[in-house]
Order: sequence, then structure tokens, then C-alpha cells
Amino acid sequence: MVEPGPVTVSVAFCPCPPLLHPAVAGRAAADTARLRAACAEAVDAMLSVRPEVVLVVGHDARGRFGAGDGGDLRGFGVDLTVPFAGRLRPGGRRTPLALTLGAWLLGEAGHAGLCLGVGPDDLAGAFDGLPGPVGVLAMGDGTARRTAKAPGYLDEAAAPFDAAVAAALRAGDARALAGLDPAEGERLLASGVPTWRALGAVLAGRPVTARLHAEQAPFGVGYLVADWVVR
Repeated sequence: MVEPGPVTVSVAFCPCPPLLHPAVAGRAAADTARLRAACAEAVDAMLSVRPEVVLVVGHDARGRFGAGDGGDLRGFGVDLTVPFAGRLRPGGRRTPLALTLGAWLLGEAGHAGLCLGVGPDDLAGAFDGLPGPVGVLAMGDGTARRTAKAPGYLDEAAAPFDAAVAAALRAGDARALAGLDPAEGERLLASGVPTWRALGAVLAGRPVTARLHAEQAPFGVGYLVADWVVR
């Protein structure tokens, strides 16, 4: 009997600043229009394999989130509720920001299939035993110390760190993502590092078709957008 090969994994890498949502960005929405367009392209590419389930991964997620859960953007001055998967239900869990924005991106793409929200620590073994393609929406920012006006002020190591991540995303180099320095990522306020490391460790050694859609830092924070298909 021939053992089935590993399940196909399609990944969209997107940032998760509140300003990604145009209602939060307000008058700065034009400054983030290209970023939103890049995210839409990456999410569409991820969904094009028709995944059986989409895992939305965020560094700020603890436990698992699913149908009936949801978040909001009220903390950013916008009275907007975002269901995570299907309709909100009484008593549903409140999704953290990364998952809330991930759910919004999926909604914008018209996705109405099965979704599961997880943190980086839940990725190990997440693809085992699944029957069909799996989608992953990996939410996370690059460094927040690219300029003197950035949230963490200027650090000369920030731009090279983001450039190394961009190179790994462009090349489909899962081992390079897995090898990112977590301490340096934390020092540079790069929220995406835990997710990138965990996903890289799970996918290392498998062939990847990769595209880098965006590498920007409009507000002194590194925003990276890419999509992978991992066979």
C-alpha cells in the first residue's frame, strides 16, 4: 500500500496593523491602499487551491478560535464587529487583533469555508491527517524600528532584519524562517517572528513555489506580503 504524501499547504503571509483596515486608517487609507491590494492578491492565491480548511495564525492567539467567535475594532475608534467564521454567537470568544484582521481579509476575499484560528505553538502537527489542501493565513508584522518616528524608534538593525525575512519569503526558504532569531525579533518589535518561525519549522524541507507581493515600511514598520504553495 502506498502511503499518501504530505498535504498541499497554501500560505498567505500578511501584516496585521490596525491601519490595514481602511476605516481605521481614515485619511491615511490612501497610504495603505497598495498594502491592502497586495494582501488581497496573496489571500486570493492562497484560496485558489480550494483549501478544505484555512488556519489563521496570529502571535497574539491563545487557544483555538472558530465558528461563532469574533472580534472588533472599537479600540481603534471604529464601531465595527468582525465575525471570525460564520455568524457571531452569544458567548463566543473574542478574537485578538491578528485573527480579527485575518478574518476581515478572508471576508473581503469572499471566503465562507471552514476556518480555525490558532497561535504559533499550535502549528506543530496541525496538517497531520487532513484529507485535502490546507490554507494558512499567517498574520504578522516586521520590525517596528525602521525610522525615528516608528513605534520603537530607529534601530539600524531593523531594515536588514526585514530584508532577510523578505528574501526568505521570496525564495520560499522555510528553513530561513525557522532560523530567525527570536530574541532579535522581540528586540526589534517584529510581531511576525513567532508565526514565521513556527510555520518555517513545520514546512522545512518541502518544495515551495513562492511570490513576494510587497516589502514596505510606510510608517516605520516593516510590512511583508507573500504567498507560498508547498507540495
